Amino acid sequence: MKAIILLTISNIFMTFAWYGHLKYRNSPLWIAVLVSWLIASMEYCFQVPANRIGSYQFTTAQLKTIQEVITLVIFTIFSIFYLKEGFKWNYLVGFLLIIAAVFVIFRKW
Repeated sequence: MKAIILLTISNIFMTFAWYGHLKYRNSPLWIAVLVSWLIASMEYCFQVPANRIGSYQFTTAQLKTIQEVITLVIFTIFSIFYLKEGFKWNYLVGFLLIIAAVFVIFRKW
């Protein structure tokens, strides 16, 4: 559970680093790059420990899958509430397909 919490925190930082600047498209690109880099450096402070801690409980494929699901949840919330973008039906279908992949990866075959 600790790894999942750390992955969630790291993903919040990374989502802002990668996409937060889109709300300020009029600012110079070099400022967007610099600010994004500073935010992303904080992401590593959570991502590296999350993967290290999580590696005792999950395989790396499982860790990456968990991260992708967290990414989708955080990104959806971010794009709707921060960037004010709509959520379309095809996004939901795509996300459900990714959740099906989670089932395949975590199932004991």
